[in-house]
This record gives sequence, structure tokens and C-alpha cells, in this order.
Amino acid sequence: MSHDVSSVEQLETLYGAPGERAIWKELTYLNEDYQAFVKASPFVVLASVGAQGTDCSPKGDGAGFVRILDERTLALPDRPGNNRIDNLRNIVGDPRVSLLFLIPGVGETLRVNGRARISVDPDLLVQFEVNGKLPKTVIVVTIDAAYFHCAKAVVRSRLWDPASQIPRETLPSTGAMHKRLSGGHFDGETYDRDLQKNTLAGLY
Repeated sequence: MSHDVSSVEQLETLYGAPGERAIWKELTYLNEDYQAFVKASPFVVLASVGAQGTDCSPKGDGAGFVRILDERTLALPDRPGNNRIDNLRNIVGDPRVSLLFLIPGVGETLRVNGRARISVDPDLLVQFEVNGKLPKTVIVVTIDAAYFHCAKAVVRSRLWDPASQIPRETLPSTGAMHKRLSGGHFDGETYDRDLQKNTLAGLY
């Protein structure tokens, strides 16, 4: 006998109906409270879907780096990375995206679902200039739904609790992981030695 849940009816039987507050907090735009969360957030997770599957990528910068163009439109710069451009490839083929905004020290999170496009509009790029450098593209998101999540997940995970932090050296270093993935050919020691300097140099 299968124990998998395979229908919406089964799910609704298991979980019951959503509470009234879970319904009214979903909006098709950013009200002033939701805008405050976007302006305070220095970190967002961007999820997309495409022909090759799904992708979920972290995006971070100074608080408010995701710009509110209007109550139904957001814009975020695509800063330098590894050039896999998985999310951008997905957006070209399928505009559906989701954003999850996190704010250090705050338990509540904000989730936005919408449709994205990739822009190279010079007037838009220049709005995201840092240290004389422009992003190559800006992702513009038209909002379909926005709603905030309560703090339960963050509280359970102790995400912002300093006592729950672990020393970085208890995990494999970035260089060690690259070395293992390369079959031992990569110079992980040199990579680790120069990592902080190279990271700071390549932020923008």
C-alpha cells in the first residue's frame, strides 16, 4: 500500500482549511507594510522554473537593493557570479518566479510570486550602479501575489540565534570542496588562502 499523498483532496483532509488570516494576507500588490519589508531586506532567494528544471538562487546586497518601481513591480540587479545564469536561462523560457525576502534578526519573511523579464535598459541599469560598475542585467518582476509568513520557521531553525551558529572550520572549506569535485587536481589550498580577498574584489 502506498503512503504517498497524491491528490489535493488528500491534502485538504490532512491539513484542513486555511485560517482567515492566511487568506487575507495575500495581496496582488505591495501595500505599505510589505514595501517596508522589501526596503529593509538585504537578502532574497529567487526561484524559477524552466525546461531544464527548477532553480533557487541567493541574491544579496545592501538593504533595499531590490527596488520598488511601483506597488506591483520590483527590480533586482544581477551581480557578478559564476556565469551559470541558471535563473536567467529559466526566465527567458518561462517568466514565473518566486522571491523570498529575509531580514537579519526578523522572524517574519515576505514571499512574492510573479512574472519576470530581463532588462538591459541603460536607464534602469544605472540605478544599480555601485563603485562605478553596472550590473549586466536587471530582473524586473511583475507581482501576482505577495504575502508574509509568520516567524515559526525562523524560530524553529534558530536562524538568527548567535548560539546556534557553528564555526566555519567544522565544514569543508570552499577550496577543499572544489579540490574534491575536480578529482584532486584543483589547488584548494591557494584558493582558500586568497578567498576573502578575491570575494571582496569580485562583489561588483
